[in-house]
Amino acid sequence: MDYLPVAWRLKEQLALVVGGGEIALRKARLLDRAGARLRVVAPEIEPELAQLVERQGGELLRCNYHPSQLDGVVLAIGATDDQDVNRQLHGDAVARHLPVNVVDNPPLCTFIFPAIVDRDPLLISISSGGASPVLARWARSKIETLLPAGLGRLATLMGRYRKPLADKLPQVGARRLFWEGLLDGPLMERVLAGQDQQAETLLQQAVENADRETLSRGEVYLVGAGPGDPDLMTFRALRLLQKADVVLYDRLVGPGILELARRDAELVYVGKARNEHVVPQDEINSLLVRYAREGKKVCRLKGGDPFIFGRGGEELDSVVEAGIDFQVVPGVTAAAGCAAYAGIPLTHRDHAQSVRFVTGHRKDNSVDLPWGNLITPGETLVFYMGLVSLADICRNLKAQGMRADMPAAVISRGTMPDQQVIIGSLSSLPDLVSAREVAAPSLVIIGSVVTLHPRYHWFASTPLNNP
Repeated sequence: MDYLPVAWRLKEQLALVVGGGEIALRKARLLDRAGARLRVVAPEIEPELAQLVERQGGELLRCNYHPSQLDGVVLAIGATDDQDVNRQLHGDAVARHLPVNVVDNPPLCTFIFPAIVDRDPLLISISSGGASPVLARWARSKIETLLPAGLGRLATLMGRYRKPLADKLPQVGARRLFWEGLLDGPLMERVLAGQDQQAETLLQQAVENADRETLSRGEVYLVGAGPGDPDLMTFRALRLLQKADVVLYDRLVGPGILELARRDAELVYVGKARNEHVVPQDEINSLLVRYAREGKKVCRLKGGDPFIFGRGGEELDSVVEAGIDFQVVPGVTAAAGCAAYAGIPLTHRDHAQSVRFVTGHRKDNSVDLPWGNLITPGETLVFYMGLVSLADICRNLKAQGMRADMPAAVISRGTMPDQQVIIGSLSSLPDLVSAREVAAPSLVIIGSVVTLHPRYHWFASTPLNNP
C-alpha cells in the first residue's frame, strides 16, 4: 500500500493553491467543500476561481509563486503548467514538512486526491495510488450506482443518537450490534423513502428500548469462502464476514478473502494439513461455542463449501447442541470452481452425464475406497485431498478395469493467480506430478472431460504437460 487513506478535517484551515486555471479551480472547489480557506497564487486567475475565493473570504495573490506563501498553510497544491514552479513548490513544501500535491505528477506528490463518492457525511474514497486515475473514476461510478443518495441523511440521523445510545449501552460491541440490527431493518427503508420523521421516531424508540441481553446474543456463521478467488464469494458470505467479531479460518482460505473481514475483527488461525492439525477438530468446535457464548458474532470461514468434505456438519453439531443461533452459507465448492477455471467441464453431454465427489483419504488417512463402484461409464470422478495418494488412486482404478489412458488432471491452487494444471492419464499423471513441485491444495479430476481442457482453458498461468 503506497498511500494511507485518511479522512482529514480541513475546516477553517488555510490551503495554498498555486495556479489560476481550470485545474486549479477543480482542486479549489474540492477544498472549499471540505471547509478549507484558500490562498490562490497565480499571475492570472480565472474569474470563477477568483469569485470562489472572494466568496469564502480567502486570499487572492495575483503574482508569481514565492516560498513565503507557504507561511501558515496546512497543505499545498501545484496546479500550473510550469514544471519548474511545480518542482520548486514540491521542494519548498517537503522542506517545511507540509503535504504537497502536484496535479498529474505523482513523483511530486506526498499525498493524492482520491476519487470520491459523496454522501455527506458518509464519504468513500477510491485511489489507484496515482497508477490509473481513470480506473479509480470507473470504480467510483460503479459504487455510485450502488449507494442511494439518502445515505447521507441516514448518517446524520444516526450521528445525533450516538451519545444517547452510548448512555444506554456502554459496551461498544453492543452498540455496534444495535446499529447493524437497525440497518438490516426498517430504519434505512424509512430514510430512503424520504420518511425522515418516521425514521427518527423509530430510532428514538429503539434507543429508549435498547436491550443489552438481546443485543449481546452470540451467533455462529458457517461460511463457505469458495476455492480461493475472493470474487467467488457470495454476497451473503461477504456480508456476514464483515459483520463478524471473530473469524476462525484455515489454510484453504485465500489471503485476499481475509482482507475483506472487519479491521477490528479477531482472526484465529485453526488450519489443518494432512497429519498436521494446528488446532484439533474438537478444540475448533469448542472455540465456536465459547466465542458465541461471550456474545460475539463468530464466522467459521471454510474453503469451498462447508458441507462438502469441509467437516461443517461436525462443527455445526456442537453449535446446535449448545443452543446457539447459527447461519450456514454455501460456497462454490472446489470441484466446481477449480474445474471451471481450468477449463474442464465436470459434465458434458458427449463425455459425462454425472459427476462424483470423492475424498482422497478417509478419517484414518487410508485410501480404502469402494474402487469397483467408482468405475461408471459417462461419469467424472473428482478427488478432494488426493494429491498425496494420487499413485494409489490411479493404481486402484486401473486394477478395477478403468483404462490406463483415461484422461486425468491435477489442479493445484485452483482459481488463484498461481494456479497450475497438469494434464495426463491414469498411467502418466503420477510421474508427471512427482517430476515437479505441486502445491496444496490440489484437486484430481478423472474422466474424458479432461480432454476439453485445451479448448476451454483460459486461466492457468504455468506451462502444461500433456499425456
